[in-house]
Amino acid sequence: MSVRGMGMVLCLAAVLIAAAQIRLVSAQFMQEINGSMERMDRRMAEAPMNGNVDHDFASMMIPHHQGEMDMAKAELIYGKATVMRRLAQAILVDQQSEIDAMRLWLGKRTAGNPYKEK
Repeated sequence: MSVRGMGMVLCLAAVLIAAAQIRLVSAQFMQEINGSMERMDRRMAEAPMNGNVDHDFASMMIPHHQGEMDMAKAELIYGKATVMRRLAQAILVDQQSEIDAMRLWLGKRTAGNPYKEK
C-alpha cells in the first residue's frame, strides 16, 4: 500500500473512532437525561399531598426542581457550549435556592394543622 493510501486509511480510522466516541457521549448523555426524568416523575408521583394547594405545590415542585438540577449536571458533564454550560450552572444555583425556600416553608407548617402556618 502506498504512503498516500496508508494516510487515507489512517484518516478514515480516525474519523470512525471519533464518530463512535461522539455516539457514546451522546448515548451517555441521553441515559443521564432519561434517568433524571424517570426519577423526577417517580418522586413527583410519591410527593406527599394533603389537599392544601400551597403545600401540594411545594411538595410537587421540589422533585421537579431536583430533576432540573440533575439535567443541568448532565449538561456540565457532557456539554461543550459555553452558553449552555453557564445556563446549567445558573439552574443549579437557582433551583437549589428555590428547593431550600420550599423546604423551609414546608418545615414551618404546623404539624396538627396543615392549613395554618407557625
